[in-house]
Amino acid sequence: MHQRINEIINDGIAGLFLYEVETLLMHNDGGKTDIMNILLTGGAGYIGSHTCVVLLEQGYHVMVIDNLCNSKAESLKRVEKITGKKILFYHEDLRNPAGVDAIFRQNEVDAVIHFAGLKSVAESVDQPLNYYQNNISGTLVLCEIMQANGVKNLVFSSSATVYGNPETVPIDENAPVGAFNPYGRSKLFIEEILTDLSLADKAWNIALLRYFNPVGAHPSGLIGEDPSDLPNNLMPYVSQVAVGKLTELRVFGDDYDTPDGTGVRDYIHVMDLAEGHLSALEKLASNPGLVTYNLGTGKGYSVLEMVAAFESASGKQIPYKIMGRRPGDIPVCYANPSLAEKELGWTARRGIDEMCADAWRWQSINPNGFV
Repeated sequence: MHQRINEIINDGIAGLFLYEVETLLMHNDGGKTDIMNILLTGGAGYIGSHTCVVLLEQGYHVMVIDNLCNSKAESLKRVEKITGKKILFYHEDLRNPAGVDAIFRQNEVDAVIHFAGLKSVAESVDQPLNYYQNNISGTLVLCEIMQANGVKNLVFSSSATVYGNPETVPIDENAPVGAFNPYGRSKLFIEEILTDLSLADKAWNIALLRYFNPVGAHPSGLIGEDPSDLPNNLMPYVSQVAVGKLTELRVFGDDYDTPDGTGVRDYIHVMDLAEGHLSALEKLASNPGLVTYNLGTGKGYSVLEMVAAFESASGKQIPYKIMGRRPGDIPVCYANPSLAEKELGWTARRGIDEMCADAWRWQSINPNGFV
């Protein structure tokens, strides 16, 4: 590290590289130099690509494995444009042990952030075997290869769906778990697998991050959420209606026990979520064993409240049609994120207006996504 700082100073443009020097110094504090080479599975996806930006801007070296089944390689090219830094990309499926093992043998990997997995609640109800086979089998292969290569730092992309239909809100990490759909159960099963792994081998450091509902996009408008098919999540659906790609929003249920009858969720800006992964990596450097954190804002908004906020941000009217309840959905879900604030020093900083404005900027600049 000292050699790199000397190179920067000797270049005679120390002011331009001051940020890089500060980053290098920061990651030399508290043992952080032990975790600098990060492999992201599913890193070309929505949350993964935004996390790549945050990591690269903080001086980490980033590698990505992605089979591109619900993402596009173009997202990583745009990450490189945003950051001015390169990503080492491997088009590979986690269920191919030989291919994944070769990647680990060819590279120095200090930690893995595991995003890869199918993620639609509705689709999981129709295709449970596909979700269990993809999400769980891929994770087992990944963990076996990590162990074989002596890599035992892992941040896992879990989900608030592991809480099922919560008895009370806000939800803290000690709330009962019991997922309500195959997608959520696949995440819960993986959490249990990783817990058993941690109990069997204390050398593992694992952070389970239970996301609430990611929305928004990078403020540049260069990367954002780009569903491969009809959107399953609210914000990309609303965005595509606003840009004229879809005719109307389908609202699934207006008879829940909520203020306006529509489902209430904790929406978190994707950049806040990405920064949560940086905080989790720094936590792993302290050798915490197994830790679990909610990543959310602690506030719940209904579907119709989000629609109104998006209309205000975009200046577009969003026509919608009330449909019946969707299988696997629950009425209300929002986080108690206080543990992450206490132990990670992390808190969501961006509000609903910024979420909607950034989502609209992305969609209006890229009406057809990355195509």
